[in-house]
Amino acid sequence: MMTRFLTLLAACVALTLPVAAHAGPLRIEITEGVIEPLPFAVPNFVPESSAAAKTAADIARVVAEDLSGTGLFREIPSGAFISQITSFSSPVQFADWKAINAQALITGAVSVQAGGRLVIKFRVYDVFAGQELGTGLQFAGTQEGWRRMAHKVADAVYSRITGEGGYFDSRVVFVSETGPKDKRRKRLAIMDYDGANVQFLTDSSSIVLAPRFSPTGDRILYTSYETGFPKIYVLDVASVGRRVLESQAGTMSFAPRFGPDGRTVVYSLTEGGNTDIYRMDITTGQSQRLTSAPSIETAPSFNPDGNRVVFESDRSGTQQLYVMSATGGEPQRISFGQGRYGTPVWSPRGDLIAFTKQNKGRFHIGVMRADGSEERLLTASFLDEGPTWSPNGRVIMFTRETQGAGGQSSLYSVDISGRNLKRVRTEGGASDPAWSPLQN
Repeated sequence: MMTRFLTLLAACVALTLPVAAHAGPLRIEITEGVIEPLPFAVPNFVPESSAAAKTAADIARVVAEDLSGTGLFREIPSGAFISQITSFSSPVQFADWKAINAQALITGAVSVQAGGRLVIKFRVYDVFAGQELGTGLQFAGTQEGWRRMAHKVADAVYSRITGEGGYFDSRVVFVSETGPKDKRRKRLAIMDYDGANVQFLTDSSSIVLAPRFSPTGDRILYTSYETGFPKIYVLDVASVGRRVLESQAGTMSFAPRFGPDGRTVVYSLTEGGNTDIYRMDITTGQSQRLTSAPSIETAPSFNPDGNRVVFESDRSGTQQLYVMSATGGEPQRISFGQGRYGTPVWSPRGDLIAFTKQNKGRFHIGVMRADGSEERLLTASFLDEGPTWSPNGRVIMFTRETQGAGGQSSLYSVDISGRNLKRVRTEGGASDPAWSPLQN
């Protein structure tokens, strides 16, 4: 058996490939170290009805773009194909795909049935082993939802080859920005993870900040200045209805984030010149103060189990990261490197905390273990800030702003090894991204 290494996310990706058909299945195993992406082929999916011709080709393109965008996979262009897939049931000519060094092959078929129902079938093959990986799958939905179904296909392929959960069938809420830097207009927007299907959730009549998804992706917390002071709102994604989360009269509340139960919210509240962290049951409105130091405590984030909170504080004299029990108590400092640390957010896997770091005039996105060990800086620029995790905990999205009076904010993503840094497609400026869980 031959072992190759591929570049992936936080850790290494070892790709195990058989040298003969009987040697075993294709597999990408995420461990440590890596270099070269896996060559794969996605012929246009076969249209099984005349109405499905364009959609079949579009779906194959989105699947290929999803996989290539990870940095783990390299698409072989269709011009190199020796044979074509003309029927979903025809046997695969593995020798033709080996000849062009395709190590994985994805085939599919699309049909439009009565009532406009769209059906996608697909298979994934290990070309060198000459066998299918798992069994074929099928998704059904509306024709308008074809792009989301394509993301589901790509998630299934990604999971079969890496053994990890996917992240393509997810959305990102962010702050859309227009206008010059000194008169920037901001409103909440939501899009597919790759920048498609943008919808606006608020107008630009007031400043909005820091949107955050609920664990089920159906609600969004954010901070708005529409009353003149920062207040926390909860917005229903489907109806775009919203309501303010009442805190205490005459106070400013901001930096909210849901707990894993979807009912608890942790946030910062300023009263009498002091900023502390509180938690609230949004069903009953009951709140509990978690910190009481004469310092600024903000940007709280729950761990996936909901029993600990990481936050930033200047109680030591500089902005650093601390972890405490979700019910309060004495926090433990976890950041000890040079510079200032902020905007911490716990990985959905529970293994890492992402953060923003400022040091020697540069900003960085980094990750560390929950005890502060194994700190790694993934980016460096004039201004990088506000990390958010993909649903599988392998990719981080963040805001990058360019210098000068004409500087603009954009969204970028990077895997947790620091590789595959790329800009996320948006129209105009964008900031404060928050990644949803996988959609149901």
